Amino acid sequence: MSGDMFLGALVDAGVPPTLLENAVASLGVGARLETSRVVRSGISATKVDVWVDGEKDLPREEYWAKQDATQRSSASPPEHKHDHPHEHEHHDHSHNNEHDHDHQHHRDAHNHGRGLTEIRQIITKASISATAKHTAFAIFEALGEAEAKIHNTSIERVHFHEVGAVDAIVDIVCAAVGSEALAVDEIVCSPLNVGGGTVQCAHGSFPVPAPATVELLKNAPVYSSGLQKELVTPTGAAIVKTLARRFAAFPEMQIERSGYGAGSRDFPGHPNVVRLTIGESASTLASKTASDTVTVLGANLDDLNPQVFGYVMDRLFEEGALDAFGIPVQMKKNRPGALLTVLCKPEDANKLTQLIFTETTTLGVRRRNEARQTLARRWENVRTEWGEVRIKIASMNGTVTNYAPEYEDCRRIAAEHRVPLKTVMQEAARKYLSQDEKK
Repeated sequence: MSGDMFLGALVDAGVPPTLLENAVASLGVGARLETSRVVRSGISATKVDVWVDGEKDLPREEYWAKQDATQRSSASPPEHKHDHPHEHEHHDHSHNNEHDHDHQHHRDAHNHGRGLTEIRQIITKASISATAKHTAFAIFEALGEAEAKIHNTSIERVHFHEVGAVDAIVDIVCAAVGSEALAVDEIVCSPLNVGGGTVQCAHGSFPVPAPATVELLKNAPVYSSGLQKELVTPTGAAIVKTLARRFAAFPEMQIERSGYGAGSRDFPGHPNVVRLTIGESASTLASKTASDTVTVLGANLDDLNPQVFGYVMDRLFEEGALDAFGIPVQMKKNRPGALLTVLCKPEDANKLTQLIFTETTTLGVRRRNEARQTLARRWENVRTEWGEVRIKIASMNGTVTNYAPEYEDCRRIAAEHRVPLKTVMQEAARKYLSQDEKK
């Protein structure tokens, strides 16, 4: 997991490359993106490279190896060998020149970085949404806090390649813009394979995972497959820490699409890719609605006095039926009849079955249990000129999806005041809407 690999996965999963390219252009830092198709250990993936001032960004161990090679080639060879093991104590000038050159190298490297204040200013001016800016700030702050803790300094004094270089700014801002474009409810991350071995950083060679990566992945599940390479970078860890709602194994879901983002290197037998899978969680519907089990009772009635049917319906509701209805059907021998269906709580099924046997002419009652999803429901009262009417309100995730005046209240008012029933119902609905708009 690294910044550029995440961008590749976003593009491969359907985020328009132009969206990220426009975000990079608006940063005004002399960078651009290059998107290509590559194969990593047999897996076709999207590779996103960051170009800065005409040079392609390198993996950081390659970057620092290149810097070290440049330093060695530019260093002046010593005029003579120091045969005496302590002779350098008497040649302070020569020793200090070499020492100063080494520190100048690090100072130059740090000068390529930026502090968080300058980074915030760059992002603030970018033509991206406020939400994406907030996410980018959060990723940078997570990374900066980790580096500050490791180096025993304040977050505002952090000036490292991993934090301030242009490629990190591009990776993090595009991660924020691209993740927003996914329009998902949450991001879940699997346990991370951090790799092994050592990695070259600005301050020398460090064990993998790098100190900043370890700090960022506290409380996250990690492991190493044995590959002696850095597989999670600090920037990648900061993106995960900020964007992932939780860490878990592959969640139960209905997959809609997926994408693969490639790293720069190709490891034999180990696809160097990040996979992004998008879909509908199996629990999404359940999380938006309540779930319970109902018992469904059914009986065919072909020789029941129609006057009794209405009485049976009333008795069923009195005894706790959740719902009951009849459907006209054509029975055997072409006799007209009715299909009686009753929904009830499982604990009421025996009682209602007994009632059906007692009050109707059926010889059998079918029974089955079914899962049911229900919206949250509540009641509110509205006052009309003729009296109060209850309004039944259904909602999902706090958003009202349906509302209806209570029929019995409206029926009673219509009868008492000699007002058309439809007028009472319309006025109750109007009162509710006007009352809701004031909230």
